[in-house]
Amino acid sequence: MDASVWQPEPGWQPLAGAGPATVGVWSATHRGRDVVVKRLRRPDPYDAPGPLRPSDVNYWRRAADVALSGIVAGAPGLREAPVVRVDEDEEGVTLVHERVEARDAPGLWLAACLGRFAAADLGRHPWLARDQLRTRLALVERRGGWRTLARTPMADVAEHLWSHRGMWLDRCDALPQVAQHGDPSAANIPGRAGDGAVAVDWAHLGRGPVGADLGYLSLAAREDLEPLVDAYVAALPPGLATPDAALTGARVMAVYTALTRLDWALARIADGEGALAGKFRHPSVAPYIRAMQRQVGQIEALLA
Repeated sequence: MDASVWQPEPGWQPLAGAGPATVGVWSATHRGRDVVVKRLRRPDPYDAPGPLRPSDVNYWRRAADVALSGIVAGAPGLREAPVVRVDEDEEGVTLVHERVEARDAPGLWLAACLGRFAAADLGRHPWLARDQLRTRLALVERRGGWRTLARTPMADVAEHLWSHRGMWLDRCDALPQVAQHGDPSAANIPGRAGDGAVAVDWAHLGRGPVGADLGYLSLAAREDLEPLVDAYVAALPPGLATPDAALTGARVMAVYTALTRLDWALARIADGEGALAGKFRHPSVAPYIRAMQRQVGQIEALLA
């Protein structure tokens, strides 16, 4: 097929997919195998430069590089779904992986999987992501910070945490740096393989502070952060990091991500009719309110 007119094949079924470089995600069959197809678009050279830089968190073709390298095909704790094909053309890359059967996994087990994965040897590939949280907060800063949270009863708390973000980012930089998936939501860890988990969407694979992946996972986990940290630390190689170090990395990632998401959700409806306080129960905001409320203890710890 001509790359200039790339289109999904007839019969492919659309699936949910996210990411600035993702054209779409589909369920399909390839030579009798159930597969998932993801199409990545090559950025225009005149677009923002970040997605074109291999080390940038949002590098557009990292998922393809991960698949081609095979570095997480047999990683401890967390591994990539089997790669079927990787096709590249002038406009982008098409990734084809085996479809993973989704299974509901306990949060403590997933935490242990992330702990084992933290010890994975990813090598020195130039496209590995780094400074994930720092980069994302820099994007928020360019948009003016948590401007909508400043209009809520959380204004003082948000202002304190925002003004101290550099200190917490520096503390995380000083923690042991380990392998991290970068987006370990439950939806991105759907399957099992032996005693480990099978993950999808490796577009943010790289290295980061110990515990950071766990903090991201905790935002949607049923369990509280402290027992998740216990399970994570128990799975780390001896001597890699202390429980306090892992808790700090997880806490900073969880709090700053939860508040950033809440500010984004509020900003989307803030200019509509009515007072902002009356919109906290809006269906597009309420889940982020609840996620923030679950972090109250972690927020208080950072304020202290």
